[in-house]
Amino acid sequence: MAAAVSAEKQSGHRSGFIAAWLGWAFDGLDGMLYPLVAVPFVMELLGPGATVPQAAAKAGLIQAIFLVGWAIGGLVFGRIGDALGRSRTLTLTIVTYAAFTGLSFFAHEWWHLAVFRFLAALGIGGEWAAGSALVSETLPARYRPWGSAMLQTGYMIGIILAALTVGSFAGFHSYRYVFLVGVLPAVVTIWIRRSVPEPEEWAGERTARKMPKISDLFGPEVRKATLFTLAVASLALTCSWTLIYFSTQVLRGLPEVKAMAKPAVDDLVRSVTIAYSIWNIVGNFLAAAMARYIGYRRAFIVMAAGGLVAYVVGFAHPRPLDEFKIWMNLSAVFGLGLFALFPLYLPPLFPTLLRTTGAGFGYNFGRIVAAAGTLYLAMSTAGAVSPHQAIYLSGLLFIPIILLAFFMPVLKEGT
Repeated sequence: MAAAVSAEKQSGHRSGFIAAWLGWAFDGLDGMLYPLVAVPFVMELLGPGATVPQAAAKAGLIQAIFLVGWAIGGLVFGRIGDALGRSRTLTLTIVTYAAFTGLSFFAHEWWHLAVFRFLAALGIGGEWAAGSALVSETLPARYRPWGSAMLQTGYMIGIILAALTVGSFAGFHSYRYVFLVGVLPAVVTIWIRRSVPEPEEWAGERTARKMPKISDLFGPEVRKATLFTLAVASLALTCSWTLIYFSTQVLRGLPEVKAMAKPAVDDLVRSVTIAYSIWNIVGNFLAAAMARYIGYRRAFIVMAAGGLVAYVVGFAHPRPLDEFKIWMNLSAVFGLGLFALFPLYLPPLFPTLLRTTGAGFGYNFGRIVAAAGTLYLAMSTAGAVSPHQAIYLSGLLFIPIILLAFFMPVLKEGT
């Protein structure tokens, strides 16, 4: 009997982890399709006579709106995840971002695209909170650093799929066709609803306890975790989205790339994106290994220090294509690899019935700060600041991340 219960629990661990990993992968797919085609697609929507600076400004505004939607989705679906359950909420979020990514195909004005990206972002933001809470409540503590790296690896696999999608549609007249692929994640929700049970920890707490208020996030027991999450996520997300969003523009703006035909440029964007995604996977496991053997605090410091060097040195001035690839890959190892520490470190900082609310709000609120930074830098790239300088400036934010790491909350024993 005990063996049967144990086997059932292990099955629940596996199905929960697979569901969250798939959610992460589809997040990466649907989230990255737009940055890969942002400026040329917005130029298409603006019509004849549109200039690259005009398109870049509107494209940056759309990305900022997307990040705001991501933040709101983290709070809204985070609350739903605590009240309704992790598995159910995971299903709702995937359906949301899949549907509205697909509807981006029908955009014929730039503001149509902005609306669809905002609505898709609600689901993407909610998925992070539901998926990370689901895994943190089902995966044994000894596996959590590696589980966190694997979840973040799912996101990078999604980015690779987005790059392959854009490359596959290189011969199409319009970039809008790439968004149709974003509908596919909705199919996996059928399996999630059938195969992924709610975690026992959540089910027990939901039955036995009254739902806490959102304001409890700033109560004396949880305030430190909330403020730390808000601060470090805001800084780290600004760094990551500045790199992800502007690196494609840096690449497309290199003299040797400008001389290429459109299909060749799309192929290059695809190969560079796949390469830095693979290097980010290396960074994920580097971060996990450090968290496992030297602790989260030191791991945060080392990864942030590496990101600081890669961004500030690598993007201080324009570089030839081969050098750009090297510094982009190093930025992915450290600056993006840092995010492998978040998924299973943040949720246990919060009580069970505030877990998706706290992790979702605290982590995804950083998107609003990232949105403001992206919008400001996007507007600046139409004038005084170039895309590579935008990445350079964001890299300075790794300095306060390093300082914050010295004040990180410590996880309780066994979490």
